[in-house]
Amino acid sequence: MSKRKESQKLFHKYFKTWVALYKEGAVRDVTLQKYAMTYQRLVELAPDLRIFELNRTTYQKLLNDYAKTHEKQTTTDFHHQIKGAILDAIDDGLLTRDPTRKAVIKGRTPTIKKQKFLNQFELQALLAHLDLTEVISWDWFILLVAKTGCRFSEILGLTPNDFDFSAQTVSINKTWHYKTELGGFQPTKNQSSIRKIQLDWQISMQLSQMIRDLPQDAPIFVKGRVFNSTVNHRLKKHCLAANLPVISIHGLRHTHASLLLFAGVSIASVARRLGHSNMTTTQQTYLHIIHELENQDNDKMMRCLVSLR
Repeated sequence: MSKRKESQKLFHKYFKTWVALYKEGAVRDVTLQKYAMTYQRLVELAPDLRIFELNRTTYQKLLNDYAKTHEKQTTTDFHHQIKGAILDAIDDGLLTRDPTRKAVIKGRTPTIKKQKFLNQFELQALLAHLDLTEVISWDWFILLVAKTGCRFSEILGLTPNDFDFSAQTVSINKTWHYKTELGGFQPTKNQSSIRKIQLDWQISMQLSQMIRDLPQDAPIFVKGRVFNSTVNHRLKKHCLAANLPVISIHGLRHTHASLLLFAGVSIASVARRLGHSNMTTTQQTYLHIIHELENQDNDKMMRCLVSLR
């Protein structure tokens, strides 16, 4: 098919084909679902837009229409997914210029978000409410997330073989596919998510006794179908009992990272511990904390400088 005829294709059809060609089998199912949602929005917002009609004006209009019903961050994600297909269309000779250049990202005013993490004293109060018996339970799951900052699926994927209690480390090298009835192990979110996490001596001693007689290659916490809501409900119960803001399991991951940053741990070390693919992700996620730490550093610098006479 000639380039000219190819460029007359509807853009949403090109995008769908592009996703099937470059993304299926290369990204996780959850990411693929996001591409599918982007495709649906393209069909709704630009059903008649053809590839050759893509220019800065038509592309900006597409973004603006999407931004009317979405927050700025969501619009940014939408933009990045579409831009990937457009850049390949340019490489394929279907477009001569990049219509995404200098695109302006807009969006609705963000809604007031619930508190995503606890401070150190709140976390201590939460952990004091956990019912940590001698049998593995969801309360131990909650403690392990608080102590490691791992993702929900990463903790589900842990087996006794993943722990090295002599070195006080746990290896994150797989996850558990809890979103399907069949379950099963699956790869980590990305290559950077494969990592070893240092454990404190206390939880190392506790866990070493509890899991030593369990099947070495079987997931510690999975006894059947697992739902994210089950563990979040348990966490909510403890938060309410301790008179704390209700957060999610993912909020515990944020809590872990926040406490490390406030303790002076470098962004690079926190990024590695969380399994982020780069420090930019960490900086963007915890920008408010980084700004607060910078303000504290400014105060320290001024106190130091004013003492120089």
